[in-house]
Amino acid sequence: MSVWALGLNHNTAPLDLRGRFAYALDQIEPTLRGLRASLARQPEATLLSTCNRTEIYCAGDKTDLEHTLEWLAHNGGVSPALLRSHAYTLQGDQVARHAFRVASGLDSMVLGEPQILGQMKDAVRAAEDAGAMGTTLHQLFQRSFAVAKEVRSSTEIGAHSISMAAASVRLAGQLFENLSDIKVLFVGAGEMIDLAATHFAAKNPKAMAIANRTLERGEKLAGRFGAEVMRLADLPSRLHEFDAVISCTASTLPIIGLGAVERAVKLRKHRPMFMVDLAVPRDIEPEVKALPDIYLYTVDDLAHVVQTGKDNRKAAVAQAEVIIDAGVQNFMHWLGQRRSVPLIQQLNAQTDEWRAAEIVRAKKLLAKGEPIDTVLEALTRGLTQKMLHGTLAELHAGDASSREATAQAVSRLFLRGQLPKIQSDDKER
Repeated sequence: MSVWALGLNHNTAPLDLRGRFAYALDQIEPTLRGLRASLARQPEATLLSTCNRTEIYCAGDKTDLEHTLEWLAHNGGVSPALLRSHAYTLQGDQVARHAFRVASGLDSMVLGEPQILGQMKDAVRAAEDAGAMGTTLHQLFQRSFAVAKEVRSSTEIGAHSISMAAASVRLAGQLFENLSDIKVLFVGAGEMIDLAATHFAAKNPKAMAIANRTLERGEKLAGRFGAEVMRLADLPSRLHEFDAVISCTASTLPIIGLGAVERAVKLRKHRPMFMVDLAVPRDIEPEVKALPDIYLYTVDDLAHVVQTGKDNRKAAVAQAEVIIDAGVQNFMHWLGQRRSVPLIQQLNAQTDEWRAAEIVRAKKLLAKGEPIDTVLEALTRGLTQKMLHGTLAELHAGDASSREATAQAVSRLFLRGQLPKIQSDDKER
């Protein structure tokens, strides 16, 4: 069994291409079922999808990798050649190293950010629900979580990291003289919006509002910040009221269009509007960025902001890589041991067969009235002869070098390191 991964991320693919392969949490299970159904041998599989990456991890036949790339390309509506030019494929220890680095926040746009660990755990739970999680991937991800925990506790990899939400506040502060004088609208009610609202609330803005498709979830988040709740359907007519708009939903299509923003700009009499689109795929049409008085930032635009302080964490990164190296070696050792499982199962089956045959023979001897000592002698002798027959045959087969190698192996297995007593060819002659 091989372990491999296929993915694309913020380093290899532009935002709009990543958007084609973005899957909401509730889409992961049916997507995995579809992928595995398209493969002849249904491998173990896990799908990780965030705003910065989409990755498929598999344990199975490595020939399935090319089929998976073609399947994923078709699913995203692009050619396999286009996806291949922006994707990366990993095998063996590269997979373990990558998974451990992702879980530890070393492969994130925000170095050391902690959100990815929770997203990986969600992906694993979704794979379990889809019946796609087997022993190998279970070990891979459980070890990833353990490595990430050690990196967090043993290094300062997360110290001074700037999240997307914090970067949004920093950029807003560069546009507006005083953030306490602005009105902020948050579109969505997920984890990213929760973080963004927390950071903006610390600046005591004049007003905050939450627009969400379901009012119940929006009300729950708004209640924590004393914010107003509004329906998503009311957004176009009220957009002009807000100086800053932060959006991050799971919509597959933009929910804030060019026309709505143009109308808002006119109603605002060209007062500047700060907009951040943290969603993948986009929530805000990209043409909005060209409008005067609109300052629109995407997750990729925020990249250079969140890199601030990265140099200060180089030492922590080096320490984290040492921990990851050890984790990779341990996982690969475990994986190597797994390859012996079929042989072990065969050996157990064979010895059980021999044992059963000797027990039948012993019962027949007992039934004939043979003494117990005689029966036990016959049983044990029969078992040892069956177990040693193949070994003894190999010791007498082949040329001198092969007999020497067999003798060394037999010594290790049966004599616990004692030197084998064999004659040289000269003495035999």
